[in-house]
Amino acid sequence: MPVPVTFAGWGTAVPEGRVTNADLEARVDTSDAWIVERTGIRERRIASPDESTATLAVAAASDAIKRAGLAPGDIDLLIVATATPEQPIPHTGAFVGDAIGLRCGSFDLAAACAGFVYEVVVAASMLQVGYERVLVVGAETLSRITDPQDRATLPLFGDGAGAAVLTRTPSGAAGLLAWDLGCDGSASALLQIPAGGSRHPASAETVATRAHFLKMQGQEVFRRAVRAVVDSAVVTLERAGLSAPDIDWFVPHQANRRIIDAAAARVGIPPERTVVNIERYGNTSSASIPLALFEAVGDGRVRPGDTVLLSGFGAGMTWASAIIRWGVS
Repeated sequence: MPVPVTFAGWGTAVPEGRVTNADLEARVDTSDAWIVERTGIRERRIASPDESTATLAVAAASDAIKRAGLAPGDIDLLIVATATPEQPIPHTGAFVGDAIGLRCGSFDLAAACAGFVYEVVVAASMLQVGYERVLVVGAETLSRITDPQDRATLPLFGDGAGAAVLTRTPSGAAGLLAWDLGCDGSASALLQIPAGGSRHPASAETVATRAHFLKMQGQEVFRRAVRAVVDSAVVTLERAGLSAPDIDWFVPHQANRRIIDAAAARVGIPPERTVVNIERYGNTSSASIPLALFEAVGDGRVRPGDTVLLSGFGAGMTWASAIIRWGVS
């Protein structure tokens, strides 16, 4: 059912530090040509030692609040989607809220690369039960969980954050038209960090076996990602009563250029209506969709009234799609 919500403000943040494919050639057995051909990535932003998931989240969130014409005290709920929390306890939202000056409720949401779409749907639901202004943030420092010795995963990931303030639309116009959320936990071993939780607590053995770094079965993840994005997007289109030609912009999770191209083609979205910035940021998990969406808003591609399909897929294996109408009021 369409929901009368809108994006009142948005913001992004990425570290200044850039690591190019040429830089990686000096670290592991890889090459610029190999990385570009298989992923489409040319560089990624990497957090400095004094940056973290929370500092990037604070920068993006502060920008979103300002762009919405609000003060921190106007926010009455904060949701932070992240796979790289500031620390196990307390939740990242506690650090972000304190830095911004919030005293409202907050919680973290863990849905990996689909996290931003998940939190938009959750925020829309909260707005229907009495909340007025919900701040959502997708923030990651994936460089902190990527094995510097693993040539398969090291080139893929980057750091960044995107945020938005969601409010109800005064006119009642629908800004969220339809959505689809899903997870197939039977495939959770395909993309995981094995150690550091209650199942395999940190120990000398887990450190020695590098079990605190991200492990990925790339080929199987690729196969499942394309199928999940396509299936989820099609379901969401059907629920909205739309078809591919009705979509002005497709903003997929920026995991791999080949996944993006294959999924867009199967859904029926042409390249000129697909937002892609993976070549400059790599895979930033929950931050990737807001970074791509708000870049397209900022440069004028996405305009008020445009119908936008968001779709993400990641560890879990988790997926989510949503169709929004940008700029409704």
